[in-house]
Amino acid sequence: MAWDEWEQAKSGAIDAQSTQMRLNGAPGGHPSTGGKDDLTVYDDELGKLGDLARSLREQLSGDGDHARVATFEASNDLFNNGLDMGSGLLEVHDAWSTKLATLKEACGHISNHLDYSRSTHTKQERKIVLGLMDEGGNLMTVSRIHDQFK
Repeated sequence: MAWDEWEQAKSGAIDAQSTQMRLNGAPGGHPSTGGKDDLTVYDDELGKLGDLARSLREQLSGDGDHARVATFEASNDLFNNGLDMGSGLLEVHDAWSTKLATLKEACGHISNHLDYSRSTHTKQERKIVLGLMDEGGNLMTVSRIHDQFK
């Protein structure tokens, strides 16, 4: 930043007297979020993503496991007939089973996390709103909060 830009920024800040508290971010959002508010949660989007993760897990459980028994039997038959290929096929079988279980677990974690995030966000939002009410149940406005901290 050049010196004259710095001086302009300082004088602009002094002129604006921008000492007010801002809740929920600055107008226009944060640059790192492309100008969008960074604390926005869309419940329907989280729900759709959670449903997709759950659906993928169910598909993997069925489609990813249909050849497991046949592969295991083939590896045993090959090994019992004296072919080393049987032990190699068993290693492939075990590796596939491990990777499939890991992928199903990851999908379950994603689904559960999104469900948890949705419910937690709702609870936290309610807690914040209730926390901004006075003894009479009246919502504390920004100006009333500002007055409390003068």
